[in-house]
Amino acid sequence: MTAAAPAAPLPPPGGRSLFITGLGVGQVCSWGTLYYSFPQIAQAMSVDLGWSKAELYGAATLGLALAGLVAYPVGAAIDRGHGRAIMAGGSLLAGLLFLLWAQVDGKALFYLAVAGIGAMQAATLYDPAFAVIARRAGPLHARAGITALTLWGGFASTVFIPLIQLLLDTVGWRHTLIVLGAINILVCASVNVLTIDASRDAVAPRSAGRAMTPGRSVIAGVIRQPVFWALAIAFTAYAAMFSGFTFHAYPLLVERGFDTATVVSALALIGPAQVAGRIAVSVLAPRAPVRVVGSVIVAVFPLAFLALELMPPAFVFVALFGLAFGSVNGIMTIVRGLVVPELLTRRAYGAVNGALAMPATVSRALAPAGMAALWTAAGSYDAVLMAVIAVALVMAVGFWAAALMAKPFEEAVEE
Repeated sequence: MTAAAPAAPLPPPGGRSLFITGLGVGQVCSWGTLYYSFPQIAQAMSVDLGWSKAELYGAATLGLALAGLVAYPVGAAIDRGHGRAIMAGGSLLAGLLFLLWAQVDGKALFYLAVAGIGAMQAATLYDPAFAVIARRAGPLHARAGITALTLWGGFASTVFIPLIQLLLDTVGWRHTLIVLGAINILVCASVNVLTIDASRDAVAPRSAGRAMTPGRSVIAGVIRQPVFWALAIAFTAYAAMFSGFTFHAYPLLVERGFDTATVVSALALIGPAQVAGRIAVSVLAPRAPVRVVGSVIVAVFPLAFLALELMPPAFVFVALFGLAFGSVNGIMTIVRGLVVPELLTRRAYGAVNGALAMPATVSRALAPAGMAALWTAAGSYDAVLMAVIAVALVMAVGFWAAALMAKPFEEAVEE
């Protein structure tokens, strides 16, 4: 038997819908608490407890590695209609782990709490939210919702970095963690429960003679495609490049002769530039194929880092770098959310997206430590910057290969 189509299918959610607004509020708070808060809190803990950066950041690295391991099962569960349980439960557990973190005095409990929070990123940040949108709107109509959600997420650092600093200065790091825990429980978990409803998802009817393909079968087919591996290489390289550079951006720029005020001002431009880049692509190229947008964007990264290598230490040059890096990184987030339905498959979005995210999340965890080791061995950031340029080139070549190999989608579906 085949499933009947819904009698009155719901229109795809737009950028101003309550569905996207609810997810957007959750993304601002989740990114702000789970991702952007750690360096500030780690600095305060280091001063208070005397722990080294290596000891503190080791827990964050472990958490990101765990996030990579759970990315696939999280995506597969969302494909089965468990998006509300995954995202709301992830926010609730993250909130409880923040409360646990606030009580720590020893490293064992600290590692348990922070590694757990890192793992919950796989259940609460962009990838699961993109999968929820793809399930609600259907893969053909997910683009507008994914683009709109990234606009919300772009404000997380703008809101939370100063808020966390204010809390640290007024109530200390332990009470700051309690506030972050409350935000995850009262705001993030609540909006995910109220917003995500599997009964409102777009469900494609089964065509005659063809059963709905289970996620595992889709993955088995997708990983036989060279396009999948080209994209996996591209996004793994992108994650390593972005994570490694952002972790070392401040000392790298200072070492290259930029004064601290210039560095801080230039880095402050990256967040707004990300939002501006996303707005620009949504206005100027709302229906441009993702292979075209991505092919242009990936070319900018190695060129921007090469310019950074050659530029004199003046504010105007590093500011232009910050604007270029921020804008293309913002657009890359949208590209990352759209490659699965536009270049690979329109089925099992969450599982396929999770499979792509696994190696990328692990590389994002390991890159900062790897670049620190390279700096130690070389004695300067010149070698680190050349490594960043090389990784950016690998990313570009991987994406270009995927764009060239991917067949027109209608042809791929017929096969």
